[in-house]
Amino acid sequence: MKKYSIEFKWAFIFIFMSLVWMLLERLTGLHDENIDQHAIYTNLIAIPAILIYYFAIKEKRDRFYKGQISFKQGFKSGLIISIMVTLITPLSLYISTKFISPEYFTNAVEYSVKNKLMVKNEALAYFNYKNYLVLSLISAPVMGIITSLIISLIIKTRKDE
Repeated sequence: MKKYSIEFKWAFIFIFMSLVWMLLERLTGLHDENIDQHAIYTNLIAIPAILIYYFAIKEKRDRFYKGQISFKQGFKSGLIISIMVTLITPLSLYISTKFISPEYFTNAVEYSVKNKLMVKNEALAYFNYKNYLVLSLISAPVMGIITSLIISLIIKTRKDE
């Protein structure tokens, strides 16, 4: 397990960042009075997410591989982080929706119906814990893999053998 301690550390940093992000969204009104802007600003989480993967794979290169890392080694490190983040996702989503912003789903349904973006049944089917969990369990590994691929190409210092 010690050989994956860097990945564990950065997976937990990623989860912590995502919880702080949710708190910031709520505090800035993106889950209630400014919910009309939520779809725009929520995507900015990609910036710290990409930076976390960058610093994680860079740390793996510098500390574990003594400054020399291949694409395959970097990608494996990012993949492990992605798996860990995906496994922790149900808990982080639960914390986000039950403690940080428990009114988000209700507000999102109300906003969507009021602005004729969805009919009520569609909004209820979309804005709920179960659906968000499914979406998160798909998007976490997919985005993690894509990010790991790109960062590994940037970070690599030697060719694969």
